[in-house]
This record gives sequence, C-alpha cells and structure tokens, in this order.
Amino acid sequence: MCARGKTLPTMDRFELIRLLEAILFGTSEPLSERDLVSRMPEDADIAGMLEELRGQYANRGIHLVPVGNRWAFRTAPDLGPHLRLKKTVQRKMSRAALETLAIIAYHQPVTRAEIEEIRGVATSRGTLDILLEAEWIKPRGRRRTPGRPVTWGVSDEFLDHFGLESAKALPGVEELKAAGLLDRRAGLGIMATERDPMDEDAEDEPYEAVEPDAAIQLDD
Repeated sequence: MCARGKTLPTMDRFELIRLLEAILFGTSEPLSERDLVSRMPEDADIAGMLEELRGQYANRGIHLVPVGNRWAFRTAPDLGPHLRLKKTVQRKMSRAALETLAIIAYHQPVTRAEIEEIRGVATSRGTLDILLEAEWIKPRGRRRTPGRPVTWGVSDEFLDHFGLESAKALPGVEELKAAGLLDRRAGLGIMATERDPMDEDAEDEPYEAVEPDAAIQLDD
C-alpha cells in the first residue's frame, strides 16, 4: 500500500483508480476518505475517483457503497440470496432492545433518560449492553446538562447491516405505516417528536465529545 511521504512513480488517473480499487479490495473493513488519502499518492482526487469507481461497478456483481462516512465493496443486493451456502439461524432480539434501537435510530443523539421517557418504562443497562455488543450503537457525546449524560446514536455497522448510506435513509412515517410496521402502542412514540427524525445534527441541547475513558459507561 502507498503511504504519504514515499517517492512514488507518476501515475495517470486510470492507474490511480486501479490503485484505489486494489486498496478497497484489500481491506476487510470499510475505509474513510481520510484513510484513503493516507494510502494514495499526494494530491489524488479521492472523492472524484470514488464516485467514478462507484459508477463503474453500478451494474456489476459487487457494488462500491458508502457506509456512513466510509467506503467498501459489497455484494449486489439482488445476488445475496444466491450466495447463501448454509441456513442462517436468526436470533430474535427482545422487544425492549428493538424499541430502544428504533428510538436511538430516529432520535439520535439521545440519552438513556430520553429513551425511557419515550418508551414510558425504565431501560435496563443490559439492553444497551446488547446493542453495544452487537456494535449497532455508539456514544455520540455528552450533553452539557447536569450529570453530563452520554448521548447515543447508531453506528456504521448498523448502517452497513441494513444497507443504508446514512440515518437519513431510514424509512419515514408513511413508509412504516404502509408496511404495517409502525407500532401504535401508547407510550412508545417513536416518531412523535418535534425534532426532525431525519436530521442527524438536530439536538435539543448542546453536547460535547465523550472522553475515551468514559465512552462506554452507562451512567446516564
């Protein structure tokens, strides 16, 4: 792999795209544009080449897709069923975990206390532990309010699992109603908020970054 600071032979755009393609193929985890910048020759048009490479793979068996703010090659969605060699055993997530995950996805960044207010019941520490172990949620920062509670949001792994480019791609109210998936149970209120659920930057109060040693403390 290339690294900044090393003397590299001059490469035209075609060769640079080939190199970018090889770097993405050679990693098991999605890479951010910053990661790619550090591995490509200096002044390479990373953003432009990613879009060009994405177009080249649009009708292929694998697609180049954004996963949050990172990029990765993934099997074309319509081919997935043909590649399953063994039966997948599905483990059903508890209702509490599903409700908590849905609230976090649509209201992020959200604190544990806010999750409990929306659900109308207390949220056990084990519920957040399950979502953390599944790597579907992550700390988003601490609110600048008494107690400085941790706020939560969905992770890139969550977006990758459900094939979403960002939280803005989550289905809206009408789509959920049409699919019969909107829970009308009193107290849940997943969508009942004045905050725009599609606005990732929306927040009721300012918050600050979580310190590294407090990132997974469920103390709110």
